[in-house]
Formats: sequence, structure tokens, C-alpha cells
Amino acid sequence: MKSLVIVESPAKAKTIEKYLGRKFSVKASMGHVVDLPKSQFAVDIKNGFKPKYINIRGKGKLIRELKEAAEKADAVYLATDPDREGEAISWHLANTLGVKDKPVRRIEFHEITKKAVEDALKHPRSIDINRVNAQQARRILDRIVGYQLSPLLWKKVRRGLSAGRVQSVAVRLVCDREQEIASFVPEEYWTIEGQFTNGDKAVFTAKLYSKGKKKIEIGSAEAAKEIEADLKKGTYVVGEVKKKERLRNPAPPFTTSSLQQEAARKLNFPARKTMMIAQQLYEGIELGDEGSDGLITYMRTDSVRIAEEAQQAAREVIEAKFGSEYLPKKPPVYKTKAAGAQEAHEAIRPTLASRHPEKVKPFLTRDQYRLYQLIWDRFIASQMAPAIFNTVSVDIMTADYLFKATGSTIKFPGFLEVYQESKDEDEGEAEGQLPELNEGETVLLKKLDLKQHFTQPPPRYTEASLIKTLEEKGIGRPSTYAPTIETILKRNYVTLEDKRFKPTELGQVVVDLLKQEFSQIIDYDFTADMEEKLDQIAEGEVDWVKVLSDFYEPFSQELESALEKVEKVELAPEESDQKCEKCGRTMVYKYGRFGKFLACPGYPECKNTKPIRKELGILCPKCGEGMIIERKTKRGRLFFGCNQYPKCDFASWEWPYKEPCPQCGAMMVAKGGKGEALTVTCLNERCKHSFVVEASEQGAKA
Repeated sequence: MKSLVIVESPAKAKTIEKYLGRKFSVKASMGHVVDLPKSQFAVDIKNGFKPKYINIRGKGKLIRELKEAAEKADAVYLATDPDREGEAISWHLANTLGVKDKPVRRIEFHEITKKAVEDALKHPRSIDINRVNAQQARRILDRIVGYQLSPLLWKKVRRGLSAGRVQSVAVRLVCDREQEIASFVPEEYWTIEGQFTNGDKAVFTAKLYSKGKKKIEIGSAEAAKEIEADLKKGTYVVGEVKKKERLRNPAPPFTTSSLQQEAARKLNFPARKTMMIAQQLYEGIELGDEGSDGLITYMRTDSVRIAEEAQQAAREVIEAKFGSEYLPKKPPVYKTKAAGAQEAHEAIRPTLASRHPEKVKPFLTRDQYRLYQLIWDRFIASQMAPAIFNTVSVDIMTADYLFKATGSTIKFPGFLEVYQESKDEDEGEAEGQLPELNEGETVLLKKLDLKQHFTQPPPRYTEASLIKTLEEKGIGRPSTYAPTIETILKRNYVTLEDKRFKPTELGQVVVDLLKQEFSQIIDYDFTADMEEKLDQIAEGEVDWVKVLSDFYEPFSQELESALEKVEKVELAPEESDQKCEKCGRTMVYKYGRFGKFLACPGYPECKNTKPIRKELGILCPKCGEGMIIERKTKRGRLFFGCNQYPKCDFASWEWPYKEPCPQCGAMMVAKGGKGEALTVTCLNERCKHSFVVEASEQGAKA
């Protein structure tokens, strides 16, 4: 008999089966096998918030196959992802399989390598019910807010809206920032820079710093001109000259949040795309003669911890490639800043430090290669010696005025040989080189530059800065950031302008309503505190039912009150970019029983309406930025394309499937007629994974 190992994806199963050999059978659960039904609330609040789970539609055949495999096996190992959601999936699997006459054990690993999998099998454990309860509590909290608050928004604002513990707070962040920008009053200020030269005729720049003992502040052109007149009369002498070395330490290895941020800055990847590609790298890539292997560790983590073994491997790579001077005396230790971080996990790193990106480039797509290189570079750099800069600071004096000049040069590049954070690149090294200057030396003023400035409002959030702020405030978890951003864009609460989030009128209206009637739901501290309580549940410190009860009692009272007193909100019609072909007016978006449509604002004189292109909520597989929408040919035939056309020309006649390929993460399409079995096929030419969905189990088309 064989032992059965159950993982979440076929890609992972395929990789692991090669490691374990004939004594093991490895099957994939394809994620969750049971969940709360979409058609009903399914939480018995009066009976201790008892959830009502059902088998997920379309998973009937798979569940039967897993049960048969479990019955034939001599032992069952549940190897779902090493986080709370993975723990919950294992718990549901254990209950669904109904195995009682043989051991059912939980194993976990943070990287898909032969050694990691074999080590996990040597250390099986029981399912951690505390972690399961933490995940249940999160799921039920989200169900309560989503299913009880969303109908209020439908009734009082507009159909098709939604609210959520994390998504609503994210929208509030964007709205609050917009209000800061709107209320900002710019203030004028001036700076003065002098260009000086010494006897060597070398020209350098110094900035006016102070007058007397007070730092200079220049508020107008008149004040700047007065100071300029004084400065032109002066004789300039070199004052204190400070020379020192400055160390610059590397950034820590990636967490989920920092990977999403840096991939957005350096690669222009949306968070969802980053996670999709990271999943592929984690689950296993075919590497020719090497077989299939996971290239990175688990990609959902908020820890920067690195295993000693991995650190040693990185040090060997650094010494071989750069020399011993690039190695710090001791491997660096990084501390996780995120609140409630799971330190048992590692940071995101390559599974093998020796696996240079160029070695695996032939086996990767362009985007897979770029992300893997980013992860490899960041990890290797994090284990390298600091960069050393020679810095010099010089005071230039005349009368009561003091100029300061600074300069720096790289003495030793250290980790900069491999990697530099994009935020540091944006800032740049503003300092240049200075000529050799000695205290008491006279220098000549060649030119004065008077520059007018105005204080600037805080910038709108980018995807990277929004994720950073959510993490800093302890709102949500690494796995929630990508779907949260996707949701608030899909609901039209925010839009992207020049890659920065701007709230819509709808988003502002919803936030204002929630602020007024549900202050806790949308409060930053309350949301962060709830995340902390979920962490405490996972540690077995608090009861999950009590946490839910403490939340629900005031929430239900607020909901009842809001249903009675909140007036219907009338929104101004949202204009489209299309003209009414009957009267020439600019058409507006309306909402009806069947969703969003285009209508002429000239009603009742003009009653022209037409459907809009339906967005399917599926990321374009070609550009990775646009979303798939329904389109029609001139003859009315339906097809599917990218909403970024003509920038992206992706098109398909087949129906996009609602879920990405479980093996490679690419888009899948469904073929088959109404009432027939559907053949679902991956569009990735390298993958071509396919399966059949029986007519009785459908709900498959997007």
C-alpha cells in the first residue's frame, strides 16, 4: 500500500511526487473543498456562530477521488500551505475524507525541495485547531460584514456594492489622502545656492544654511533679494571640514508586502500578478534534466527570518562570486517590523542560493525570470557587507552667513554590487565630489542661484505605498493585499490615474456613510486590533466565539439603526466616453436589475440604452495589467479581449474560466455547449493542463 499526500495544486503534486517515489501517491485538493455557500448567510449566530459548510460546486468528482485514494492508503498526510488558511483546508479535508481507521497527519514545508518534503514527513503533527479557529473567525467576520452590510449599501446607495473589514479601510485611506490634498494650502519658500571655486579652479556648490545661530528661512522674493545683496559683498572662508566613513546596510530579504511593493516599483507588476507568478515559482518549475523543483520559499509571509543553512549557502555564493571582503563577519539578523508577524516562517528567498537566475532563465517565462531575479538579488544582497561611503562636510562662512557643502564617494560598494532598493534609487545620491579644501582657506563666490519653491501636498497612493501603509497600520495580512486592491478597483470605489489611486464620488459616499454609521468597521485602530485578536486566537490565548460575539453585538445594533435612519443617497450620473448615436448627448452609466448599462441622459425625450462591455474580473494573460472583457465583432459575434486594447491585442473566442490554472496560474478557457460537459484548458503553451467539469457541477463559465 501507498501513503497518500494531499497538497493544494496539481503543479505542487507533480513536483512532490517525483521526490517521494512509488511508496507515495500525491493528490491535489485544488484549494478548498468546502466553503460557506454564496447563496445564503450560512452562519448560525445564535448557536455560537456555527458555520454551515458545503462542498464547493464542481468539486464533487474530486472529493470522491480523494476519498477513494484515502481508503486505499495506509496513511494520509495533509500537506496544504503552511499558513492559517492551509491549516483550515487540512481540517476540512480531514473531516470530508472521513478516514477513521488509519492515521491522518498534518505536515508542512516552506519550500518545495526534496530535502524540505522529506524532513516534513519525518515530523508529522496533529492539525492545529487554534490556527483553524483563527481562520474560521476571519472567514465569519468577513461573512458578517459582507453579507449584512453590503445589502444596506445596495438599498441606500447603489446595487452591486460591497463592504469589508479591509477593503473599506483601504478605500478610506485613499479618501482621507484626497481630502488632505484638497485642503492643503501651499506655502512659498526660497533657497539660495552659491557656486564657489578654490585656487585649483574647481567649482563646487554649497547651500545657504543659517544666519547667526538660526537656520535660515526665506519666505519671499524680496527677502531673498535682500540676502543676495548682503552675500555679494562678502569674503568667503572655509570653516570646519569633517571627513568620515558612512556605512549603508542592505535591505532585508522580501516579505509578501515588500515583494509586492518592489515588484510594483521595479517591474511595474500589479500585486495580483506578482503573487500569481510567485505561486508558480514556489510550486515548481520544470528545469530540464534537473526535473521539477520549487525555486522560492513560500510567498505568503511577513517574516524576514532566514534559516542558518540558507545563510551559509548564500555566504558561499558571495565569497565565490565577489570575494571574502564582501562577506560580513557574522551573518546579518533582521528584525520583522510588521505587527503580529509569524516568525516561524522564513522570508521569501531562493530555495538554492547557488541557482543563479541565468541558470534557470531558459526554463522561465520573461516575467517569471524577472521576478525570480528580483528575489535572488534581494536575498543575496541582504547577506552581503554594507556599502562604505567616504563623506565630507564643509562649512563656508561670510559675516553672519553659513553655507554648507557635502559630498560623498563610494569607497567600497558592498551589497550595491548586486542590488539597490528602488526607493533609494528614486532618492539618488544627491551629493557629488568636493575639491580638497582646508580650514581657513579663502574661496571665491562665482554665482548665486535664488530658487522659488512651494510646499507640496502629500502624494496620492500608488499600489506600493498603499500596501506599505496597510502593513504599517496592521490592517489585513500579506495574502489580503492583492485581492483587496482588485476589489476596490472593480467596485469603482477608486480609479488609477498615472498609477495612483483617486477616490470616485461613489467611493467617497460609501466611506462617508460608513464613517457616520459604522465608525468601528472603518476605524484604522479597530481594524488593526481585530487582526491582533485573530493572532491571539491562533495562539490559543482567546476564544474565537467570544471575539465574534464582542464584535457582533454593537455591529448589529448599528446596522439596525442605519437601516431606519439613513436616507437614500442620490449620486450624480457617471459620464461615459460614448456619445448617444440618436441625439448626440454624452451617455451615462446606470444600474438596473441586471447590473451596469449605458443610458442617454436625455430621458424621456431620448430613451436610448445599450449594454456595456462586461468585465470578467480575470487578469489578462498577455500583458498582466488589463482585465478580460466581453467584446463583439461588427457582426455581433461574442469574443473576449483585454480592456487595454489597442495597447494589448489579446483575444479569445473561448469562454474564460472563473479560476486560473491550478498548475501554472495562467488563464484557462472552457469549451462545450449548454447542458454539456465542459473541457477546461490552460492557455499556457508550456502547460496545457486540462480537466472536465460535468454539466451537473457547472457554474464554471465566467
